[in-house]
Amino acid sequence: MNDNDRIIIDSDMSFAQAVEGTTAPLEIIDMLVLVDVAYYSFDGIRHQGQLVVDARLEDDIFEIFELIERLKFPIGKVIPICAYQWEDADSMADNNSHCFNFRVIAGTDKLSLHSFGRAVDINPVQNPVIYPNGIIAPAGAFHRPGKSGTLTDEHPVVREFVRRGWHWGGNFEQPKDYHHFEKP
Repeated sequence: MNDNDRIIIDSDMSFAQAVEGTTAPLEIIDMLVLVDVAYYSFDGIRHQGQLVVDARLEDDIFEIFELIERLKFPIGKVIPICAYQWEDADSMADNNSHCFNFRVIAGTDKLSLHSFGRAVDINPVQNPVIYPNGIIAPAGAFHRPGKSGTLTDEHPVVREFVRRGWHWGGNFEQPKDYHHFEKP
């Protein structure tokens, strides 16, 4: 196998493994699918990861990740968040991109669209959330437009999500959530 054919497997779970330990009700779990995606990571090598998504968004996610792969837009990793014991902060700190996580929006009692597999976070270290009080998550992250792996409103990946009816967190008034995409 030559280097062009090489692929590093970041995640190769079964659906049951990818949702193990979630507190989501069965009616939500029954709406989800596991999608294998290929992408180039920051090492310049193709990787395979997985996202748990709402089945109705499977084509969007698969096709957007095909664009990400064609563009060679680097992605840190794509591993279902169960590998982080369902801890969003741990997943973000590890620059993990993920979709499904049954949880509330930070600082509220409202379920996040992640709870339904209708939101995806991409490269949180390059695309952090910036709160009005100046706190940045994950800690130590910086949003530097033009830097590899960083999303902006003109980036083809952002434009493709928006074209498909997704909302980008970089367009939110507060907080700015540069890694977050959601489809209500």
